[in-house]
Amino acid sequence: MVTHPQQQAVLVAAGIHKRFGALVVLDAVDFAMAADEAVGIVGPNGAGKTTLLSVLSGAFPPSAGTVRFKGDDVTSLPATQRCRLGLVRTHQVPKPFSGMTTFENVFVAASHGAGLGRDEAYEEALGSLKLCGMLDIANRRAETLGLLDRKRLELARALAARPTLLLLDEIGGGLTDGEAGELVGTIKELRRRKIGIVWIEHIVHILLQVAERLICMDAGKIIADGEPQAVMADPEVVRAYLGGGPK
Repeated sequence: MVTHPQQQAVLVAAGIHKRFGALVVLDAVDFAMAADEAVGIVGPNGAGKTTLLSVLSGAFPPSAGTVRFKGDDVTSLPATQRCRLGLVRTHQVPKPFSGMTTFENVFVAASHGAGLGRDEAYEEALGSLKLCGMLDIANRRAETLGLLDRKRLELARALAARPTLLLLDEIGGGLTDGEAGELVGTIKELRRRKIGIVWIEHIVHILLQVAERLICMDAGKIIADGEPQAVMADPEVVRAYLGGGPK
């Protein structure tokens, strides 16, 4: 497993367990990453990937274990407070605010997610829309957008919250390779801006265009962590994807 000294890590999850009743979804997960990393997370359905993101972002409390961000214990903080600190998450299924324009959706994220004043939030929203290639549809009602533009809006809203670390949950899901490739270009620009990335994705070949480190999960555990090509060639990872699970 790749490890990073905790004093250098922006995010540290230690001994994370998550149970829903008798169902164990995360089982003693240890995870740490530096502020300038791009980490991809892969694994079969039901591996616990999205639940891990939910625990890291504050959507779910862990059943056991701790989460530290920028050196502080944030285990008990809700997602809203973690967002203000710069730990921001997107969702696999975009849920824009209906009845509002694309711009208004992003402006709300800048105002409430980042806690910015009106003028600063306005500029932040414009910058996020520009980065995501959405200025030309800024005045369209969000509920009228197609899937690609909803995914772009989900990303723009996250960026307007001024993340230090961005957690992406299958942002390429449901898109064609060409559409997903457009989002990859935006995510590469985020890397140039030194925003850390944790990205869950089933479309592995687009994930590998960004991720410098790859983690594979299965049955609530991390079974491989390291250089992407080495992880994908790991026999335990191959077994997990073929349905045999780790042995």
